[in-house]
Amino acid sequence: MNLNLSSQIALMDIPQKFYNPTTAVERSEMTRMEKVPTDIFPNIEQAVIHIADAVVKEILTKQNEGKFCILGLGTGTSLTPVYRELIRRHKEDKISFSNVVVFNAYEYFPLKDVSNHSSISQLKERFLNHVDIDSQNIFTPDGTIKQESIHSYCNLYEQRINTLGGIDIMLLGIGRSGNIATNEPGSTRTSATRLMLLDALVREEMTLSFNTNEPVPPCAITLGIGTILSAKKIFLTAWGEEKADMIAHTVEGRVSDVIPASYLQTHNDAHVVVDLMAASKLTRIVRPWLVTSCVWTDKLVRSALVWLCKITNKPILKLTNKDYNENGLSELLALYGSAYDANIKVFNDLQRTITGWPGGKPNANDSYRPEREKPYPKRVLVFSPHPDDDVISMGGTIQRLVKQGHDVHIAYQTSGNIAVGDEEVMRFMHFINGFNQLFDDNKDDSIRTKYQEIKQFIRNKDVGDLDTKDILTIKGLIRRGEARTACTFNKIPLNKVYFLDLPFYESGKIEKLPIGENDVKIVMDLIKRIQPHQIYLAGDLADPHGTHKKCTDVVLAALIECVKDNQEEWINQCRIWMYRGAWAEWEIENIEMCVPMSPEELLAKRKSILKHQSQMESAPFLGNDERLFWQRAEDRNRATAQLYHSLGLPCYEAMEAFVQYKIFL
Repeated sequence: MNLNLSSQIALMDIPQKFYNPTTAVERSEMTRMEKVPTDIFPNIEQAVIHIADAVVKEILTKQNEGKFCILGLGTGTSLTPVYRELIRRHKEDKISFSNVVVFNAYEYFPLKDVSNHSSISQLKERFLNHVDIDSQNIFTPDGTIKQESIHSYCNLYEQRINTLGGIDIMLLGIGRSGNIATNEPGSTRTSATRLMLLDALVREEMTLSFNTNEPVPPCAITLGIGTILSAKKIFLTAWGEEKADMIAHTVEGRVSDVIPASYLQTHNDAHVVVDLMAASKLTRIVRPWLVTSCVWTDKLVRSALVWLCKITNKPILKLTNKDYNENGLSELLALYGSAYDANIKVFNDLQRTITGWPGGKPNANDSYRPEREKPYPKRVLVFSPHPDDDVISMGGTIQRLVKQGHDVHIAYQTSGNIAVGDEEVMRFMHFINGFNQLFDDNKDDSIRTKYQEIKQFIRNKDVGDLDTKDILTIKGLIRRGEARTACTFNKIPLNKVYFLDLPFYESGKIEKLPIGENDVKIVMDLIKRIQPHQIYLAGDLADPHGTHKKCTDVVLAALIECVKDNQEEWINQCRIWMYRGAWAEWEIENIEMCVPMSPEELLAKRKSILKHQSQMESAPFLGNDERLFWQRAEDRNRATAQLYHSLGLPCYEAMEAFVQYKIFL
């Protein structure tokens, strides 16, 4: 069972030569905008093998020479699959790491002790404890030392590296602020090992690898930029769309302390290794016409013209032959004969994505509509990773589907319980306790006892303590109640609202359990029971905590299992639409259905989002975006409408966008 199908989602058919050139000349042409050698792989597995090959080769070379191999290692989540592959080679291929010396890239500060919440403990858990590296050959900054000793300690750490001849291979991930190790924006190229104050964005990101609800300490002792650049070879890894912008800045932007990873451009043997999604903003992937001759698909033509409109500040139908020729798109003139013919083709394509009938319009010619006319009404199943993603991402579309007579079902995949603040629990417990005192004729003390127990726990709760099962249950109930209220507001019967509580989510921590067959079976059983004509699911895989991706993987795996289980007849008639909204929006060149909203409809969407009161100002996980979720949704929906209008299409208040997913076995 493939549980990582979302990583194979390709919004555009990217020719292999763009990411895997076959000749040196072809590679030179493709990578002309890139200032760091960059290897792009279609999936993480192939990328990891490439890095592991280089590391193992260096280890074996040093073994043959009777020397130590010095590795500098980060602990970011992007390196975890690399470590898994190295462990596999140790166990299955009998590769020895006995001559390896490790320098940990950073350690949190201050630490009370070297516990499970330290960087070195993570590195040991993910890699070092599973191979035969001598414990005496493992060096790490000490997060427990006194602050006044840090300067001399950091100098000693540098001396140890130099004494051993320097780092042979440095393995790094890249943070959302462009940091490498914990060198934040503002770090200089010559900086050495030192204490760094971490900003909120870095600390939030590191919480994912901290494997606990305990907050990351405010500082870290980190290898400096200068120390990293002194390594003989450097690999920088990144996976997924959420890292695409930073990879583009690192590889193609200017060297700047604003993006510390950009200093890798000054190294003579640095390599960036990414999957296609992380490479999606590099020129050879997103704007290949600027570096090579293209095979012009419909989507690529649309992408090129939308880009041309932006840089010329013109609507589509005003683009001229001169605009094409001056901006590297003369191939399109040869293909279409004139700017006008290309313009009208793309204009019509974009216009046909707009529909006020997301379930299809009855008794209408649907030849050019995103959705088919029949069957009508349709059974519609909306999967929502958290109990508010449905209204945040497609609240206007849900209201239209209901209003137009379709049979709408909503499935909330996770409880969302860790995203509820303790004050919400106490607010509801105060109500229950008061209600019990007023109306319980039996004067049952069980509610009062439970109230005191929970109140005492929350009062004594330290930052980072895991909630009790009772508190998690209450938090889950709060989110269920809010979801039901929003569904009622949207006129969806509560017997068509499902709370799946997928097991992978119930770790009680930010980092979730791996998804498994039990998760898939729960979703598959629901799909088989409803047999929908339309499925909506999250395509918003930039969710920093990874829940959206796992929820999408579960649905896609369930659909594949349905096909294998001889359910082709109805599943072949089911259209699958991916939405975004909470964390990002679809690029216009990829949009296949766009549902407009009037001012009144946008206001109704806002009201449905506001039913989720626990996710307003006090929500624990709003990310690095200061806007509340309803504000993000409105801003993105308005921006999509404005973009359509700037291209010369009708002007709407707001629009929700969708991309179709097609099942391939």
